[in-house]
Amino acid sequence: MFTRLPGLIRKNGPAAYAVAAATVAASTATVTFLDEEDVVHAPHYPWRHSGYFSSFDHAALRRGFQVYREVCASCHSLEYIRFRELVGVTHTTEEVKQMAKDVDVLDGPNGEGEMFERPGKPYDTIPSPYANKEAGRAANGGAYPPDLSLMVKARHNGLDYVFALLTGYCEAPAGKEMMAGLYYNPYFPGGAISMPPPLSDGGVEYEDGTEATVSQQARDIAQFLNWTSEPETEDRKKNACKYLTVVAFLVLSVGYYKRWKWSPLKTRQIAYVKGVGGAPGAR
Repeated sequence: MFTRLPGLIRKNGPAAYAVAAATVAASTATVTFLDEEDVVHAPHYPWRHSGYFSSFDHAALRRGFQVYREVCASCHSLEYIRFRELVGVTHTTEEVKQMAKDVDVLDGPNGEGEMFERPGKPYDTIPSPYANKEAGRAANGGAYPPDLSLMVKARHNGLDYVFALLTGYCEAPAGKEMMAGLYYNPYFPGGAISMPPPLSDGGVEYEDGTEATVSQQARDIAQFLNWTSEPETEDRKKNACKYLTVVAFLVLSVGYYKRWKWSPLKTRQIAYVKGVGGAPGAR
């Protein structure tokens, strides 16, 4: 294409210069990556459930869900979590049924072809705060709040990232220009985030009497979002223990059977005895 540009310029005159310049600019465009100075990587924090044989702190999960309902749910959704998945994790069956019943769910169509609202059921997903993405953008200055169901899996070291992000709001350093409506957070790529600090000391009142500091709320919601990204974590660990126990038993059984089956063959001694009287038929 570039070999034809001189001819096109001579043929079409000055008008072709603009086209040539645009072509060169488009062909040499590069992707801009954030520099290491534009983001601070979250430090690693100790988490109780990170061990191979460790489970979630279910009291923390219940508190984290409370933080989500009272703080995060006004903007963010949990699109992939159903009420029934909370049974035995954060709430009892009766609590989940009542929680779902308090929500109006759009259903239908009915016999007349019209949509209608009904009380929620445990098999319904946790409702989104917005009817669609356009409504979410309109309510947040053009920025759509992302769904939190898989947020921990969608970010590098997501569990540490969520905790660091929620507790990392601070004043912008000297020389860092911030646009109107943005807040400085060194753990967010670029340092400027449109979400204002969501947590504050005493922002929620925990049912179990735990002091609701910013770090406590951030720790609880981070663990809850870790669970929403992998609700099957504890079942997978339990099944892994069962399977590894069976595999270990099979390995020992196979090893014992191999020794029992092959030991006579491997330990036998073969002796060759010379024939007496020479070859058959010889005198």
